[in-house]
Amino acid sequence: MPFAGLGLHIIIAIFFAVHAVRSGQNNYWLFILLAFPFLGSVVYFFAIYLPNSRLQRHARQLTSNAVRALDPQREVREAQAAFDYSPTAQNEIRLAQALLATGQAETALTHFEASMKGPFANDLDIRWGTAQAAYEAGQPKVALRHLQAIAQTDIHYRAEPVGLLVAKSYAALGDQEMARKSFAFAHQQSSSFDVTAEYAIWAAEQNDWISAKQLQAELEKSMTHWGSQQRSLNRELLQRLKTAFAKQP
Repeated sequence: MPFAGLGLHIIIAIFFAVHAVRSGQNNYWLFILLAFPFLGSVVYFFAIYLPNSRLQRHARQLTSNAVRALDPQREVREAQAAFDYSPTAQNEIRLAQALLATGQAETALTHFEASMKGPFANDLDIRWGTAQAAYEAGQPKVALRHLQAIAQTDIHYRAEPVGLLVAKSYAALGDQEMARKSFAFAHQQSSSFDVTAEYAIWAAEQNDWISAKQLQAELEKSMTHWGSQQRSLNRELLQRLKTAFAKQP
């Protein structure tokens, strides 16, 4: 029996040793795990393995979401304080992202545009944030300018969300023919739920019920195996779909 216990300790230690190698941990962990199989495994589990586990990451994500729900302006306040103390480009970008996340698109756009005048002028992440802020601030023409610049630089950069925002920006500008082409292209490239749903909402708003119902059938098929959690995550989009289809003849 003691030998069986010793064997189990060694197996566990080897498991953690393999994890240490694959995750790029310092080599001294190999010595600790192999020299002290039981104690080393316990220490490695709590020091390295658990903090990096999916369960731990999920717990941190839930905690972060809860904090944002209870105090949605917290990140804005902290980002503003950091920017006021040190108005660097990095701090301005952080502030812009925090403002955009809380629906303050116009102010976010001002900071995004300011940050693009410095060393981040060609940063695609910043340009993408600028395009999002411009669209949310009711400036689809500005959004399109940045989206087109992204496509010219890297056609594969965030292809799905960029393509979707291009279509929505054309729709907001009133160019429904380009909106149709853009939605169709985005749907052809990625028939994800978000793309299909936005396309269906647009088609319903244009009274194109043939396209809208075809897209609705795709959505219903994809939702066949959805659970309550997935429906909850997509609650806002599902409500928009319901509203758009409420007026169908």
